Amino acid sequence: MPIAIVQHMPPVFTKLLAERLNAKCSLQVEEARSGVRLTSGCVWLAPGDYHLTVKRDVNGLFLETNQNPPENSCRPSVDVLLRSIAPLCRDKFSTIAVILTGMGQDGLQGCREISHVGGEIIAQDEASSVVWGMPSFVVNAGLADRVLPLDAIVPPIQLNLIQTMNQPPFDFDYLRGLVRKHSAVILETDKDYLAKLHLEPLARTL
Repeated sequence: MPIAIVQHMPPVFTKLLAERLNAKCSLQVEEARSGVRLTSGCVWLAPGDYHLTVKRDVNGLFLETNQNPPENSCRPSVDVLLRSIAPLCRDKFSTIAVILTGMGQDGLQGCREISHVGGEIIAQDEASSVVWGMPSFVVNAGLADRVLPLDAIVPPIQLNLIQTMNQPPFDFDYLRGLVRKHSAVILETDKDYLAKLHLEPLARTL
């Protein structure tokens, strides 16, 4: 699953952030460039002062950057990215939009379009957000399929990969660790842990 990120940061800082993430992550992280092909296992960060969009041609998906006017007082804008992705959604598992802590409502309209075509929307919860601005607009508009603390967002994305790629099940020790961090409840079965993390679709397969 390729990953595209919009972070509200100025030029230079986005390049430095991409380099730092690349040094820390197992995935390859780069600042996005026009013409780059999307491939699984790679992460592209929108460059400061440029919008990032995804387009399709006969050879597949590729990135394009532009300096069209700011939207929501932002360039790059989350809405611009999501609006470009929405027409490319193949099915309900093909696209996940994740809205994390941040000021303003950038991403709200883009989430509307992703939701309309069947993509999944995950919003960070208020308790784990530094500023519950962007996620709150998505949640209050009824667009969020899941509202989760920051470190519980990864399992639903893993579930998406399992459903699309028929991969082996989760590492339940990892899931138990998440539950212990956020709850004093001791759960007995793998199904209980999945339900606690709002992963009922996978729980029903066990």
